Amino acid sequence: MSVWTIILAASIAVLAIKLVGYLVPPRVLEKRGAAETAELVTVALLAALVVVQTASVGQALSVDARLPAIVVAAVLLAARAPFILVIVAAAITAAVLRGLGWAA
Repeated sequence: MSVWTIILAASIAVLAIKLVGYLVPPRVLEKRGAAETAELVTVALLAALVVVQTASVGQALSVDARLPAIVVAAVLLAARAPFILVIVAAAITAAVLRGLGWAA
């Protein structure tokens, strides 16, 4: 099976799941549990994406300047710092660590 066949099959599956979502009755979606689950799944998927993009290169685990930068950003977000400050501090952290010789 080629990569394009897998991509096409996955795209069709995603479209089918989306279309099935329109068939769900509104009373099911209005329940508190459904809304909370949707919110939690969104956060979990975003967190997983951040971890994969931060701690991997290809299929290998990579610990470089990005990881401490994410930790700095997480600490500042937990302290409720302004978002622009979080971004700048994380960028400066990564830049300083790369300047000190950490792998890019």
